[in-house]
Amino acid sequence: MEDATSALKDSKSKVNIKPGSKLSVFIKLLLKSKTGLVGLIVLTTISIVAIFAGYIAPHNPVEPNLSHILVPPSWQEGGMSEYLLGTDNLGRDIFSRLVYGTRVSLIVGVLSVVVAGAIGLLIGVAAGYFGKWVDQVLMRIVDAFLSIPSILFIMVVLTIFSPNLFMLIIVIGLTTWVNYARIIRSEVLSLKEREFVKASQTIGTSHWTIIRKNLIPNVMSTFIVISTLSVATTIILEASLSFLGIGIQPPDISWGGMLNDGRDYLATHWWMGTFPGLAITITVLSIIFLGDWLRDVLDPRL
Repeated sequence: MEDATSALKDSKSKVNIKPGSKLSVFIKLLLKSKTGLVGLIVLTTISIVAIFAGYIAPHNPVEPNLSHILVPPSWQEGGMSEYLLGTDNLGRDIFSRLVYGTRVSLIVGVLSVVVAGAIGLLIGVAAGYFGKWVDQVLMRIVDAFLSIPSILFIMVVLTIFSPNLFMLIIVIGLTTWVNYARIIRSEVLSLKEREFVKASQTIGTSHWTIIRKNLIPNVMSTFIVISTLSVATTIILEASLSFLGIGIQPPDISWGGMLNDGRDYLATHWWMGTFPGLAITITVLSIIFLGDWLRDVLDPRL
């Protein structure tokens, strides 16, 4: 019993790092990584645009202006200075619609990941820690979800129910948690064999306390990396659904919906589809750059 107690105390003392020192190390590592720094700057800029969209957008993004239909970007012949990126087939300002579309992409991307991450974390920890029949039941549920393509399941649900922002977040969250569960489970299977967990069990610590204090903090680095990269895939998924017409519905603005509006005009009015595509590409790449940097920093093997 004394050996177990001393092992538990030693494990706690080894991970007792001052928050200030952690922050300074992260900042130094971030400044050394060009891709990570670029990803953070771009993502921060996009987030600021989403928050202050009402002040940045020069025009009403949903109000048509039939006198200015399909105006090219301002630098192109026939363009107008008040329409920086041109207008669409209803005379709506492309730039203003891109700015407001940023809100939808980030809201769906972040909140869907929150829902999926919470479910996957709980299921992964429970399956890995308790094992036996709990692990068997939960992993069979995971296998069942993996057997059905997530986008197909989402399309069926959104076709049955009225597609809206809230429904899209919930459906994506409830269908993308399986990756969290599988990876977190494997991490917990390794952690529960470590000395500090065995010591906690030996001295009679409750399961909830072990999970809360010993397991979850040690899988958070993996969880953060998965979550960051999942935001990028979720943004692409939302844009794909909106492009197919079963995602965000008008008058709400989505980059995928803008792509859908501009696909018939790519040959003659390229700006309608090009700028939403660039917005999706830049946002997803910035998240991937930041996620790769977080993986390198938080992975103890690297």
